[in-house]
Amino acid sequence: MTDKRLVFVTCSSEEEASRIARALVAERLAACVNILESPVRSVYRWKGRVETAMEHLLIIKTRRARVRALEATVKRLHSYDTPEMIALPIAEGSRRYLAWLDESVRPTRRP
Repeated sequence: MTDKRLVFVTCSSEEEASRIARALVAERLAACVNILESPVRSVYRWKGRVETAMEHLLIIKTRRARVRALEATVKRLHSYDTPEMIALPIAEGSRRYLAWLDESVRPTRRP
């Protein structure tokens, strides 16, 4: 098992998805964010009713230690009251890719 995580977040629009993805990478909270080009249809219960919405899915690669800060940024930039954010462990992966991921989300040191 690694300390790396895949995080799933759904967004209301392509613009919102892009804005959140860019912020996460710029703030070194994610090494990479995939934005699914085609919307996904979500069926969910909200406030006692079954709802359906077309959403854009983000697949975010990060480290476990960065998940809470990532969540705070998603909440700050997201249009939903309760945005979906689910983090799953990455059991294994290529050493080079995981090393790159680790380096990409390491906070920069300030002089």
